[in-house]
Amino acid sequence: MTEKPIRVLDLFAGAGGMTAGLHAASQRFETVRAVEMDLSAAATFAATFGRDRIFHGPIQEWVDSERVPSVDVIIGGPPCQGFSTLGKQDEEDERNSLWRYYAETIRLAQPKYFVVENVAAFAKSKQFGEFQEATAPGGLLNDYAFQHRVLNAADFGAPQARRRAVLIGHRKDVPHPGFPVESHEGRHVTVREAFAGIPHSVSHVDLPGDSVFRFGGHSLPGSYSRSELHVGRNYAQLSLDRFARIPAGGNRFDLPDELKARCWLGHTSGSADVMGRMHWDKPSVTIRTEFFKPEKGRYIHPVADRAITHFEAAVLQGFPEEHRFVGSKTAIARQIGNAVPIPLGKAIGIQLLKSL
Repeated sequence: MTEKPIRVLDLFAGAGGMTAGLHAASQRFETVRAVEMDLSAAATFAATFGRDRIFHGPIQEWVDSERVPSVDVIIGGPPCQGFSTLGKQDEEDERNSLWRYYAETIRLAQPKYFVVENVAAFAKSKQFGEFQEATAPGGLLNDYAFQHRVLNAADFGAPQARRRAVLIGHRKDVPHPGFPVESHEGRHVTVREAFAGIPHSVSHVDLPGDSVFRFGGHSLPGSYSRSELHVGRNYAQLSLDRFARIPAGGNRFDLPDELKARCWLGHTSGSADVMGRMHWDKPSVTIRTEFFKPEKGRYIHPVADRAITHFEAAVLQGFPEEHRFVGSKTAIARQIGNAVPIPLGKAIGIQLLKSL
């Protein structure tokens, strides 16, 4: 007998990393609707999982224009820029209020479980406190309770050290499913293992062909498989000279003064990841949206004199080859960097299956 599908609603879906993780856990997970505001990310979701699954637009418009479906699980990570530890923090950033629409969707859909994934700093934010208040007696979500932990994707098989706050909530008439047990703690997948078989050389700087993906009344580049994203950049000679002088595991501190940026001169402390080479025998650092810029972090290839490619970044995030990507190089980089690592999503899905 065919097992009943587990109906999933994916909010702030991005390129579909969390949905891909659940699908990797079990084909019983069926994403019946997804909501994403970014055009290229929504098109990537459509190209991978089907056009009929995705609503392109703000969650506010979706709640107002469609009937929220009844589902078993809601997943999603409301934008975190307002309280990210990177850059200027702004607790009043309007993006931080989007969690309220997430909460309203929970109230309307009445899932058994919900999962919120966000930056580790979320647990210390005003919004986290308000989410707790919503589950208190008399609150918007008084039929629900949740627990949270900070999980490292590397502990679940991702070749990347990425610490994220994960909230798993449950309707009070069902038990909390618990959190996944670390499957790779102490034996992390390394960059060397992840990059096995990927050529060190890169021959192109542009995405292949002239294919066009039509979505939402727009014509966008794509769609591309993961391996088609193995494209580089046209580097200035200064960048090439810097790369050549940075040894294995090194960074900007290894450069002679004549190759240092003016702002680096005299600064012998601070981030050791800037203009850094990835370590072959460790997981990578967190893959962010500008991984193609070595001045943003430890994103130089372990041995090649270049930044990692979009293909390599997608591999470090755990995207499978069959995932399709739509958009410009910058748009696809943003999708990759913002995604939930697929192995972490898979581990959460396996844990949910035990209770579903």
